[in-house]
Amino acid sequence: MKNLSENWITEGWIDFEYKKYLLLAYLQHVGGQFKEVKLYPPLADLIQHYSRLKSFEQNRDQIKSAFPKMLQGPDTKELRFTYKPLVIDDEMMKKLEEIVAFSLPQLKNHIEDGKNIYDFLEREMKIEPIGISPLYQKEGYVFLSFDKSKEVFVYRYKVNLFQNSIDTFKGIMMQLIQKVRRSILNTYEQIKLDLIKTNRELPNPATYSICCTQQIPMEESFVPISKRLLLKTVE
Repeated sequence: MKNLSENWITEGWIDFEYKKYLLLAYLQHVGGQFKEVKLYPPLADLIQHYSRLKSFEQNRDQIKSAFPKMLQGPDTKELRFTYKPLVIDDEMMKKLEEIVAFSLPQLKNHIEDGKNIYDFLEREMKIEPIGISPLYQKEGYVFLSFDKSKEVFVYRYKVNLFQNSIDTFKGIMMQLIQKVRRSILNTYEQIKLDLIKTNRELPNPATYSICCTQQIPMEESFVPISKRLLLKTVE
């Protein structure tokens, strides 16, 4: 099983063995992804599932709200459909609490495995500025490469602010522009100069290189970890 739905513990058949099977099948897939050093999206999904179940554990009302609701019919006055919550008896709640109690440590163990891989890979990456860094750091370029390869993945990055109902936080977008080969003549500095010539929007761009000593999947690990490294550097 590649994915678990957001409300997997309340959907379908409420049975401990069945839910245990669903969870372990999902975690087996995640473990396989981690063995291939593919951290994202599995690690982010694990954290979301863990946080949701932790909230369920601390608040019974959240479990009830996660249950599917029965359609009663249209409200002609309000011009909308009305829904009736399904009744959750004590026996069903006991089963759900048993499922949550089993699932939390399983998810936590896999999160720790993912974090250990993440921390190891981050230590294997080195970030350095290319040329003189301007004051404006929220937009620019980042060159991703592997230690034993001359191929350079050129990305344009931009820091954005995102807002939800609780807080405002920073995120970073990276878009692949081109792939080039580094050489004695085509250095990082020369690649940066070529970018300036072709893109007048950024006459003096912040530019960084991130080199990884390990050969790892680009989209599933290198790019996501690079985003975090770059965001910590430019914020």
